[in-house]
Amino acid sequence: MNKVILVGRLTKDPELRVTQSGVNVCSFTVACDRRFQKAGEERQADFINCIAWRQQADFISKFFTKGMRIALDGSIQTRSWDDNDGNKRYATEVVVDHAEFAQSKNESAGSSQASSYASAPSGDIDGFMPVEEEDLPFSL
Repeated sequence: MNKVILVGRLTKDPELRVTQSGVNVCSFTVACDRRFQKAGEERQADFINCIAWRQQADFISKFFTKGMRIALDGSIQTRSWDDNDGNKRYATEVVVDHAEFAQSKNESAGSSQASSYASAPSGDIDGFMPVEEEDLPFSL
């Protein structure tokens, strides 16, 4: 079984590209804090390269920016290629199956796009917020 679950912060804005065959692909790096830290030392983080395809690529590139917390699951993928000098290169990355927000509205106020969500009118009904259909990243 190959299953990865990550929660961390984006180290920079996600990069959306389109393949030659017209498929959207988004690459980004997530900084995940390690659970434990040695006494007197700063907490360490691991920087995990991730890649998302198609609808997940669109969603992540549209709604996530540098510094936002993201929760995702997927699988580890390794690949190799020969560079221009003939050296063998390797990459290990997480292929994202699902991603979601991992922070509250108030925490996201640091990002320009997220701050517009944080300042949305309050209409909280039992923990749910009314949303206009055109603001959804998918169609109903």
